[in-house]
Parts: sequence; C-alpha cells; structure tokens
Amino acid sequence: MRPDILNPLFAEITALKGVGPGLAKPLDKLGLHRVLDMAFHLPTGWIDRVPREELDMADAGRTIAITLTAVEHRSGNGRGPSRVRAVDAKGNHVSLVYFGGHPGWAKKLLPTGEPRRVSGRLELYGQELQMVHPDYVLPLDEAPDMAEREAIYPLSEGITSRRMGQLTAQAVERAPDLPEWIEPGLLAKHGWPAWREALARVHADPSDAKARERLAYDELFANQLALMLVRQSSRARRGRALVGDGRLRDALRLPYALTGAQMRTVREIEGDLAQAQPMLRLLQGDVGSGKTLVAAMALLIAVEAGAQGALLAPTEILARQHYETLRRQLSGLSIEIAVLTGRDKGKVREATLMGLASGAIDILIGTHAIFQEAVTYRDLALVVVDEQHRFGVAQRMMLQAKAERPPHLLAMTATPIPRTLTLANYGEMDVSQLDEMPPGRQPIETRVIAEDRLPEMVDALARHLSDGNEGKGGQAYWVCPLVEESEKSDLAAAEARAETLRARFGDRVGLVHGRMKGPEKDAVMADFAAGRTGVLVATTVIEVGVDVPNATLIVIEHADRFGLAQLHQLRGRVGRGSGRSICLLIRGSQLGETSRARLALMRETNDGFRIAEEDLRLRGAGELLGTKQSGEAGFRLATAETLMELLPAATDDARLLIDRDGGLEGPRGQAARTALYLFERDAGVALLRSG
Repeated sequence: MRPDILNPLFAEITALKGVGPGLAKPLDKLGLHRVLDMAFHLPTGWIDRVPREELDMADAGRTIAITLTAVEHRSGNGRGPSRVRAVDAKGNHVSLVYFGGHPGWAKKLLPTGEPRRVSGRLELYGQELQMVHPDYVLPLDEAPDMAEREAIYPLSEGITSRRMGQLTAQAVERAPDLPEWIEPGLLAKHGWPAWREALARVHADPSDAKARERLAYDELFANQLALMLVRQSSRARRGRALVGDGRLRDALRLPYALTGAQMRTVREIEGDLAQAQPMLRLLQGDVGSGKTLVAAMALLIAVEAGAQGALLAPTEILARQHYETLRRQLSGLSIEIAVLTGRDKGKVREATLMGLASGAIDILIGTHAIFQEAVTYRDLALVVVDEQHRFGVAQRMMLQAKAERPPHLLAMTATPIPRTLTLANYGEMDVSQLDEMPPGRQPIETRVIAEDRLPEMVDALARHLSDGNEGKGGQAYWVCPLVEESEKSDLAAAEARAETLRARFGDRVGLVHGRMKGPEKDAVMADFAAGRTGVLVATTVIEVGVDVPNATLIVIEHADRFGLAQLHQLRGRVGRGSGRSICLLIRGSQLGETSRARLALMRETNDGFRIAEEDLRLRGAGELLGTKQSGEAGFRLATAETLMELLPAATDDARLLIDRDGGLEGPRGQAARTALYLFERDAGVALLRSG
C-alpha cells in the first residue's frame, strides 16, 4: 500500500488549480498526468533578467527588465505587426512588437501614459531598439512578482513556460516533507538539502547543482534498493533444481562448433539451473554472437529434466522467427515446440493451450500472449526473455508467477549495455557476456553518404540486386527515416519510399511496418526470406531479430536522426552470412556535432559495447534502454552524467540499508519504503513477493 503521505502527489493533474480539459491536453502530450509528474518535470535551463533603469544599445541580445511608458500605438491593420512606441525614465525610445492578435489588446496591456514593468529580449532593428513579444508587462504594483531568474521548461503547443512554472510551483506546494532515507554520513559528505527542499530549489533556480544532484541520487537509490530487494526475495524462495541428463544436447547435430564464449555461458547457465534457487541471469551478446543457440541449450536442459520452457519475444515477427529457428536447430529431437501470439485464435489457440496444460508441449515461444491469464502450464521451470530491454522488472516477474514454484529466468539482449546501465537496470541479475563472434563472420563495411546523392544509392541498389555476392542476385533492406515519435509519420515515409523504388524495381520491392496485420506482415517477410522480393522497405520494425543471410546491403535514410544503439541494431540485419556486407548511412545536409560524432563512430567500429558506451554519453540512460517501449518509469531525474557519478554510492547505500540498517523494517527502512513508492520502484518487488 502506498503511504498516505504521498497521496497529494499521486492525485490527477486536474487537482491543480486552473487545469481543466483544455490545458490537460498539452500536458498529456508531455506525459504529465499526475501532480507527481508535474513536480518531477524539471526545468532544462533558465532566463536571467537584467534589471535596468534606462535603455542601452549595449544590452542588445540580453533579456532585461525595465520600467517603460507607452507613448504611441501603431496598428498593423491585420497585415503587419502592432507596434507600441515606449520610453524609459530618461526618454529613450524602444518599440514593443506584437505579431497577430487584436490591435486593441496591446492598447489594453500598455495604456498610453501609464508606466509598466516590462521584460523581454532587447534587440537592434537597424539603428533602433525593439522587443518582440515581451514576456512580462506588469503594473508597477505587481512588478515584484517578476523573478530575476526564470526557469525554462520542456513545452508542448498550448502551454507557455510561465504557465508551466506556475503549475510546477503548485505541485511543489503539495509535496510533503518526507523522512530522510539517505545515510546521514553520506548526506553530510555531499551537503545535499532535504528531499522537498531540493525539489523546491531546482524549480526556483535551475542552476542549483546540489538540488539536482540530490534528486538524481534519490531516484538511483530507490532503483538500486528495489533491484536488491528483488534479488533478495528471489534468492530466499525455493524453486526447482533442473539437472539435464544430456540426451537431447548430445543428439543435437549442428553444422558448426560452439564458440568459447557460448560454451562458457552454457556452463554458467547449467550451474545456475542445477540450484534450487531460481536463476536470474542476463545474457548480453552483440548482434550475431549466437544468443539464440545458448537459449536453445538452456531450454533443452529444462526439457531433459522433465519440465517445460518458455521463450518470450517483444514482437510477433521475432517470436515467429525464433520458432522457425528453433524448429530448424532442434529438428530430429523428440520434443514438441509451439508458438503463441496475440493473433492466434480459435482451434489453433485451443490446441496450444491444451498442449501446455497437459505437458505435451515442451517449449513455448511467443509474445506477451504467453502469460495471459488463460495460459496455464503443466510444469513451467525456465523462462527465457529475449530483447530484455523491452520488458520491465514487473513484466518479467509476471511470467515467473505462471509457475507453482518460481521458474529460472534467463534474460537476453542484443543491445550491448554499458556496465553502469547493467548495474542500474539489471542489478538483481548475474551477467554473462558473449564477447566472441562465430567464425566466418566478416565486419560490416559502413559508409556515410550525403542525402543529395540519393539517386546514386538507387543505382547502387540496382547493381546489388543484379549481382549480389558471388554473382548471385543480392537482397537489401531500405530503412526509412525516423520522422518523429509517431508511428503514423514513420509509416508515411516508408510508403512513399516504397512507391519510388517500385517505380524502378516493380514487384521486387516489399514493404513492412508496425501497423500491418500479422498474416500480411508474415507474407511479406516470407517473400523476402525466400528471395521472391529483393528489397524490403521498412520502418524500425526490423530493428531486432530478422535474419536473412542473403541480404547483404542495408540503406538507412536520415541516419543522423537515430541513436547509436539503434543504428547498430539496424546494421546487424546484414552480415548474417559469410559474404561481404555493406551498410549505407544517408545523412541530412545539416549535421550537428553530436550527429557527426555518432556517424563517424559507426563508420569506425562494429563493436557494439564501445558503441553503447558512447550512446550513453551522447543520449542518456532512459532513451538508450527504450523505457518508452518497456512501460517502465525509466530515469526522469538522473542524467547519463549523474548516473555514472552517483550510481556506485547509491548501490553501496542501498546495500548498507539491507545489510546493516535492518532493511525496510528499521527506521531508515521505513523512510526508504516511502522512496520506493515515490519513485515507483515498488511494482516489481511487490509482485515478486506475492509469487
């Protein structure tokens, strides 16, 4: 149960004065649904107002606050701007310029002959001073309300920074004083303010580094404490030891030997499975390092021990591809593999559910559908979660709750995660790393090309389709630009590109995107996998899992709009066979320094772990881990910099609380319990405890 003291913060956003349905819409676009969201909507910068008694051309480019008196109004007559000619106390002139709006509005705001305190950016227009849309025009008795430093907030259309500041002030006002959860010595060492004081200070003065640091630390501390409690709770529960007899693994006939890294990881997993304590292991491996085969070995151990295994994938495309891959790899073995996704209906679904309940199905592969309430297992003992960064702590615990005894959990990710983020997001897990590529894999050649050379790219694509590798017809992916955070606009870009390519290549061009129905998507993918189409135009739906060895060229439009980790994932769609593969990154004409550095690194290296470290530095933690897809709260207050600086201290402090200070039952633990609810790190813990 959430402590009552936090209820004012978890109230709906409409509890704030002045927030009705109209204002709730722009706030909703920013993800601000509750008072808590508003309190944690921190400013990104600030405006310093320089108080002045008289106008000075030397102040051009600065935001000033000055007392002015309107002397003349000039209406734009509906075409041009309205101009208010005003003077300071010394008679120096300035024009206040307003675009749009009714001309009478400026006259009401600045009545002729009446002094007003005005704030705005002073500019030179020719040899005259002007202010375009002053941000404050106040009667002199209200002038003290104008702050010399004002916070700048992330905004959406329909709300101003000033209004946002008023709402955050209300949210902070509702924030209660909370008991202290930080170890006293650590608090004194850093000189941090109390939690509520820090929240108030950062909104009042966005440059307050100590206040920001304190809030970031609190979020990291709650996160690390939650992960430790999950691990502690899991270790305290007795699961089931799985000891395979090797009969299925010995009968497996592979066309290649496992790499040293794969053999080491399988031994680590086998050792975990042999314990009664449930395994909690994260398997990290770069694109193409052979994680699926390691997962297959783990699942075979479970089946050899007489139990069932399940593999959870984030998308239907990936789930069905895993199904086909495992069927192919495990063919000839006397085991039953099934697939279940949201679109399986009727008799097919019923047969699968019956097979799971009876134990006739040994291994189930699917999407979230495999842990719906109607899905029951006879003896689920191992859960493998692929593309782990797409699932939160709470989600990965839901599937574990499907078994009478907590099953072993193997989480996998092909998104290499920096060590700092591994600790921050998977601190409850042991970690294995596939740091060796299978023999025969060649590095992917990466080139960066300006968008004005797009016609050359289409010509190169034509040559590739004709020749391909070793004289055979080649295949290629064409990934469309990430237009904005909108599936609709990404889809429009993909459809437009598919049309232009079809004008040249006809029905050799396929199109796949996230809005397609399952069977339609499968048909397009099957045509591409079978070589019936040569070009697959796609949105980022192909980011993970799609495996077509004959596709050795990938073109990524507006690559500068993607993050490094996502570019690396997309590039990993090629280089699946032994032939030479090429990735063409098409960049926009206007490149910032960050985008330039990002694309240069992609050209320079194929090392996913190096790329991930750089992505963390350039983009921040929440975006890298895909918290928007996972449904987790992510990090709202901790930046990439504070994550790396403060995480070790937060981890040590959380461990100290558990080992020395009585966990959640002691006095500091009661305060820490409040922090877990405040930062919404309680769901996974509660779920695991109830399992």
